[in-house]
Amino acid sequence: MRSPGLPTISAGITVLISAVVCYADPLPVNFGVVVFPAFQALDVFGPLDVLNMLSTQFKTNLFIIADTMDPVSTKSRAAAMNSTGSDFGQSIVPTHTFQNAPPLDVLIVPGGQGTRAPDLATTRAFIKDTFPSLQYLLTICTGSALVASTGVLDGRNATSNKASWVWATSQGPEVNWIPKARWTQDGNIWTSSGVAAGMDATYAFVEAIYGLAAADWILSKVEYERHTDPHWDPWGEYYNTTWPIV
Repeated sequence: MRSPGLPTISAGITVLISAVVCYADPLPVNFGVVVFPAFQALDVFGPLDVLNMLSTQFKTNLFIIADTMDPVSTKSRAAAMNSTGSDFGQSIVPTHTFQNAPPLDVLIVPGGQGTRAPDLATTRAFIKDTFPSLQYLLTICTGSALVASTGVLDGRNATSNKASWVWATSQGPEVNWIPKARWTQDGNIWTSSGVAAGMDATYAFVEAIYGLAAADWILSKVEYERHTDPHWDPWGEYYNTTWPIV
């Protein structure tokens, strides 16, 4: 869905509110993001910065949800992924655990090396148990592989990181994986290609739910040039992802 025409950016909040009259009712308020060790930083912080700007125009709440309340780092726990011996990463502090997370309207699931960890049973259970009560689910990069492993994406169109295509698609053999997509929308689920594509998917989500004026206003503030064609991802060409999967 699109609002007619391109709004004047300087019109501000009045334009944004008028642009969503015909959109989702009620608008989502409670956003949650799942984090786990070795999540990909931009998978989380790219979409969240888009939503940071959205929150200045619409009432939204954010919850950071993890297995425990301990800070969660982007650092890989696999020695093979740190052959340089670097001590470099960022941590995020959860607001809730899987056991006490509040009701959510939107759940964001990032990717990263941590999606390959063997100890994600509680993460998968939370995603699967929470999905039926959500308005919307967004996955970034190999976050779609993590969600696919729960069965939530079975029968749905989805995409994932093209560099990790073979592994990611193996996590959901009943998913209709779209190999050239920058992002997909199937009902109330958005999935994106690798890392930076999560921002394009988030802008597409904002446009669909809050209107084109809202998405364009945020673009003007963060000075980002978005991909607007969900069907084409240049990294699908680069990594030669094909259909059917072989």
